Amino acid sequence: MKKIAIVGFGVVGGGVAEILQRNAKIIEKNAGEAIELGYIVDLRDMPDSPFADKMVKDFAVVENDPTVSIVVEAIGGCGAALQFVRRALTAGKSVVTSNKQLVAEHGLELFRLAKEHGVNFLFEASVGGGIPVLNPMTRCLGANELYEVSGILNGTTNYILSQMLEKGESFDGALKNAQKLGYAEANPAADVEGTDAARKSCILAGLAFGGNVAPDDIHVEGITAVTSVDAAFAEAGGMKIKLLGRALVRDGKKYVFVSPHFMKQEQPLACVGDVFNAILVRGSDVGETMFYGPGAGRYPTASAVLGDVIDIVRNPGREQPTGWEAAEEKPASFDTFKARYYIRTREEKALVQQKLGQITWLPDQQGCSGGVTEPCTRAQLKAVGVALDACWPVFE
Repeated sequence: MKKIAIVGFGVVGGGVAEILQRNAKIIEKNAGEAIELGYIVDLRDMPDSPFADKMVKDFAVVENDPTVSIVVEAIGGCGAALQFVRRALTAGKSVVTSNKQLVAEHGLELFRLAKEHGVNFLFEASVGGGIPVLNPMTRCLGANELYEVSGILNGTTNYILSQMLEKGESFDGALKNAQKLGYAEANPAADVEGTDAARKSCILAGLAFGGNVAPDDIHVEGITAVTSVDAAFAEAGGMKIKLLGRALVRDGKKYVFVSPHFMKQEQPLACVGDVFNAILVRGSDVGETMFYGPGAGRYPTASAVLGDVIDIVRNPGREQPTGWEAAEEKPASFDTFKARYYIRTREEKALVQQKLGQITWLPDQQGCSGGVTEPCTRAQLKAVGVALDACWPVFE
């Protein structure tokens, strides 16, 4: 029997405890032995919880108990979570987390600590919630050279864009609905400004390219500049607007960025609506494959966390291949990314076309002109002196 501890008893931590109890027999069968919940570390008093007998307030209880072999970090952020994960790994305990900020910003240090102490640091649930994608990338697709990993990595922004396009809502109206339904926080900045997707993109880039990509080194643009006019242009052109996090190789350069994208409705990612996530992977031999499902939530995320726990228990002593090297991977500038671009402008079409070359124009919307350029870079678009109110890549 293996004993685990959960640090943080919120949405994810509570889900892990519930599934561990409810599906004990299934988990034992898949892990090869029983997994017991030893402790839950939380500063709050919860006498009415069905897990009240497992509650402790001092992490040292877990740290100093040699019978606890795995710690599930479910606090979030990089404050106490980082401190406790460091201590757990140093004490010779494997750690499983869904904390994308922790992995994106401190992954290198934590991989090193895990290796030094002969344990594992796993984080399947940090990208895509309940969608299995990190393990398939490193195992099932391990024979491939991966040259693109792009996806809808944030359910809140996907919901807002879906509402704007399909129901004609304004950005503000769609955001308020998302908050009312519990999809968006009271302060939605990390979602709508692209920070959440950026952290996940760095994790995907690390696994795809093998080097460390820091969130501060990538271009990040959220959806706050997307308007109902852009939604109308997309609809008129038979397209959708999606916020994508991308890590890809193009023209011999590695790019990692987050940006709104236009895409044809027949694109697989275009069909992903509401709060769902999807990650599209392109590899040298597999071609194109896509992973789709709930990108967040109590039970989907807890399911992925426990998948990592089972993997560690089932394979004692094995160093898991999930992670990347200390070599710093500086992505190429987003301004040099060559693609077709959707543009929105109030300039005369003839002037725009004279400056930018051939444009596939869409029907005018609310006094604005919009269209799609031929392949070029953002730097080229900026250099011609035409005022563009929006300029986003077309995903193809």
